[in-house]
Amino acid sequence: MASFQIQPRTKAQESTNAIERMYITMRHLFNRGFYKPMGVSGESLRESLLTLKPEIYGSIADEKVELDGLLYVMDRLPVGIEECTYINLTSNEGYEQSHFKPIIPLKRRRNCYRIDDHQMNIEVTRGRSEIYDILTHLTFLMIESHKIMKQVMVGENKQTTRDWQCLENAVTKKKLSQEEKDIAMTHVATILGRTFKEVKSTYPKFATVDNPNRFLSIIYHMGALARKEILDEQKRLITFSPVLRERLGHHIHGDIWASRIKQFLVDNNLFDRPIHIISANLHSVMNSLYGPKALQKQLKDTDRMSLFAKLSDEANKNLRDRIKKHAVTNGMYELKDTSGTNIDVQIFDTSECAYMDVDFCSVRFRESDNSTKPVLVVMDYAFGEQAFETMDELLKPYTDENGTKHKMNVKSVNVMGKAGILTGDKGDIMIPDAHVFEGTADNYPFENQLKEEDLQEDGINIVSGSMVTVLGTSLQNKDLLEFFHTSSWRVIGLEMEGAHYQKAVQSASQVRRSIDRDVKVRYAYYASDNPLKTGHTLASGGLGLLGVKPVYVITEKILEQIMEESL
Repeated sequence: MASFQIQPRTKAQESTNAIERMYITMRHLFNRGFYKPMGVSGESLRESLLTLKPEIYGSIADEKVELDGLLYVMDRLPVGIEECTYINLTSNEGYEQSHFKPIIPLKRRRNCYRIDDHQMNIEVTRGRSEIYDILTHLTFLMIESHKIMKQVMVGENKQTTRDWQCLENAVTKKKLSQEEKDIAMTHVATILGRTFKEVKSTYPKFATVDNPNRFLSIIYHMGALARKEILDEQKRLITFSPVLRERLGHHIHGDIWASRIKQFLVDNNLFDRPIHIISANLHSVMNSLYGPKALQKQLKDTDRMSLFAKLSDEANKNLRDRIKKHAVTNGMYELKDTSGTNIDVQIFDTSECAYMDVDFCSVRFRESDNSTKPVLVVMDYAFGEQAFETMDELLKPYTDENGTKHKMNVKSVNVMGKAGILTGDKGDIMIPDAHVFEGTADNYPFENQLKEEDLQEDGINIVSGSMVTVLGTSLQNKDLLEFFHTSSWRVIGLEMEGAHYQKAVQSASQVRRSIDRDVKVRYAYYASDNPLKTGHTLASGGLGLLGVKPVYVITEKILEQIMEESL
């Protein structure tokens, strides 16, 4: 009888197990209601993250402090969180009616409140994915803070080094001369295990108008709280409010959000028209529909793509304002979020649009019957599992005041998102034909109305295949992504919402029958990073102008297909 030798686990398998352990642990801690990140209760999270060594967190497993990862995390957490011993995750519990001023992280739309010198409350209204995101970032922050203390506490009495004392003196000063900054950066470089050049290039990236020396303050307070944990055993504590634990998973915010949209459509006699839902940013559809008409003079001197590139420049706010002013008088309606989802909505009545003669909008469409022209419901990006909550609620029938249910005339669901690419570079376009949900057996194949040939454009590379919907972008490492890319899964990229959107569409069309079974779907992603390439991860910075062309190529093709189908 042949004997079979058990092969050792691959790094990809170890990474998969680490992610599974993290999510099981985070759910357990959430149900428990509290935990200490650097205590016994947080040990499993720390060990899993150090085993995983995600690309976005760079040198997390090394002795030196990770600078790009720290910037990435601090952009997504509230200003001042490094000073807080107590972090409380809450639901929307009425803090907007208090004297507390909301603190909104630079790159995450969530309200946070500094309760006092020691406590920060973070409002969670976007589901479990948001909790996982926050806890992962906080675990990284705690690990890095203890790295700092290992460098500055010496001897049996745990005395601090001269470098730490000099940093402490610098942080107490309101203003620093350039000479004083250089001296402080020299000491910080030693503390962080980094070169002076690395620290100097990182320093201004953390600066704010109110605190140009914020980088020094962050490093000092991270180390100071870690020192308290070591010397005074005053462990930092993360808690989950009872209301958050009670509400999570019940679609409370998504229901309020979707009901308002459907009520608006009913009130404005748009509900029975052909409806196309688009998940995208809140500028590309508006700019594509109205930009050429509103900026006719500017368009004479340049092409459309160059004009769109100008609109992305902060210095050209006047041009963006001109487009918006034209839009709101020609069929565009804005619904600013009041539900807590942090997802704003634009609604376009295409029968009221004043069009220019642009490629994606044919003469036949402009001259067609207004009653058949579509209504576009454009929703801002959802976050992870929130995509299922919002789309699931939006596709449910509208219930009138008599209790009668009315189906929406949904013709298509369109998703344009940004994603990490595994077989190309920033700015490329990915066309999926399936979403593979990481960590589960759930796979969602579909007939994508967008094809590679539809999006051919000079200078843009296009790839097609499966997309993996990950449990969190900050948990991916090269070993796991290489497995997805090179195995028979034929994965071309990773993102966080696709499987959730498709799950909602399939449930509504094939199980609940709340929308037609033949509803069309379109998915296209532009590459914001390549996590398999060093220096090309999300922590390396944004796309800038590189993302302008793919965004508008995708947007205009979606609009063209919607308009052609309405004829």
